Amino acid sequence: MLLTSIDPFVQEFDRRFDRIARQTLGWGENAARGAMPLDGVRRKDDVLLKFDLPGVDPDSIEVTVDRGVLTVSAGREEEYGEEDRLFVRERPMGTFTRRVYLSEHLDGEKVDAAYSNGVLAVRIPVLEKARPRKVEIQKVDQVDQRSIKA
Repeated sequence: MLLTSIDPFVQEFDRRFDRIARQTLGWGENAARGAMPLDGVRRKDDVLLKFDLPGVDPDSIEVTVDRGVLTVSAGREEEYGEEDRLFVRERPMGTFTRRVYLSEHLDGEKVDAAYSNGVLAVRIPVLEKARPRKVEIQKVDQVDQRSIKA
């Protein structure tokens, strides 16, 4: 998933990789990222990413930022007794990883994360220079482009 400008090569690579993963792992069309779906919201001062991680041990969650890439890894394992006989398994198990490419307008140094009720919330601040700002309008008798201060 990209949170930056679009690179057609990366976009095509992601599309082809997702198609191969769905075919190889037997995932449905809407479940390519089913092990760790996410929502992203751009707010005034930050970006909030929410990852669904039900049944995950909070100690198994790892969030890292390296060279503009946010990586979330988490594991879900379930053990059964010797006499238990598993007859259906639809819940994905193992270690899951999602990578989000951060825009140069986000502050990767000040990322914070919290886990509650099966949802990991990751907050990434927007750099001050990228935040919306109001431009003050100067009132002059005649418009002279040389008198406008940028």
